[in-house]
Amino acid sequence: GWKDAISTTIINLNNEKMQITWATRELFSSENVSFSYTFDEGTHKVWKPCPTYLLDQGYNSGCLFKTEGPTLAISIRNNNGSEEFFSKRLKSDFYIKPNRPENVTFFWKDDTVTVSCNKPERSVKCLRLELQYKSKFDKDWQSRTSKCCRVGEQGFDPRKCYSLRVRLKRLVPYCNVVNYSSDWEAETLWMNGTLLDSCDDDIKSQSNTVMVLSCLLAVLLMILILLILLCKWQRLQKSVMPAVPDPKYVFVDLFNAHNGNFQEWIDKTDHAMVQTKLEYEEPECIIEAESQQEDEKNSDKQGPQEKIFSFSRAAENNDSKAAQIACLMSTSNTISSFAGLQILRNDDMYVML
Repeated sequence: GWKDAISTTIINLNNEKMQITWATRELFSSENVSFSYTFDEGTHKVWKPCPTYLLDQGYNSGCLFKTEGPTLAISIRNNNGSEEFFSKRLKSDFYIKPNRPENVTFFWKDDTVTVSCNKPERSVKCLRLELQYKSKFDKDWQSRTSKCCRVGEQGFDPRKCYSLRVRLKRLVPYCNVVNYSSDWEAETLWMNGTLLDSCDDDIKSQSNTVMVLSCLLAVLLMILILLILLCKWQRLQKSVMPAVPDPKYVFVDLFNAHNGNFQEWIDKTDHAMVQTKLEYEEPECIIEAESQQEDEKNSDKQGPQEKIFSFSRAAENNDSKAAQIACLMSTSNTISSFAGLQILRNDDMYVML
């Protein structure tokens, strides 16, 4: 019953190496077993001993050897080879496990991702390329399978971070009797067509952006507040503590022309003020005295009658006395006295009493 109890696992690693394992440690705990194989057909078979044993706690539990043909025969015997415990004949091509895909590339366009890899040298028709993906909001992997060596999928959300991985699979039962797939290619993380080191990077980037914008807004707000306070402080300072004028700018001549010599500056200033006063002094009205006799005669003849002279008429007639009176009256709007007469100005008329 040992031959029926022994179960084996047969794997043809990319049609390059055969790996055969068995579970005999429980049945043959007291002794080791030997393994031999052959790829020859017919009656003249050449059995080869196992070149490399796989061990389990010091016991032979498997054998690794080179694939040399499509037909394989194996035999498990006792340690000295005198008794056979298990034998089997099989097609090695039906147990192929492909290698991982090589040179995997991801192409993103909008919400669609397309994955491709290099084509293997042989058995391409028996291979399928499988893509698996999930976001941080998904519990299980989503799968998509297509012919080797290109697969595409739609519906990716650009706001989500996705984990993606690919592998090659053998078709069952047309090419394999066992559903063997390659190991997964290294898992990669993507978001909106950008390769990431971690799905936490998108959260960090968003939080960093929000933090930077918040800091900028706070700085701008502080600057605005400081400007408002500065304006208010300047107004308050001017109203409470008015600025004291700098004598350097008030007395420019004292510091620039006289180098601070006050006596020299005041003397020159007084002299300039006297000249200015003389220049702008109002001209006096010079009235030539007429003979006292003519005045008395006129006063006797005229009496206390009112004589009204018009400034414009006197100017037209070149009346010298009227011109003298007008000159006198031009200096004041009040009652004036001239040659014993009282003269009153009313608008542009002069009344002589």
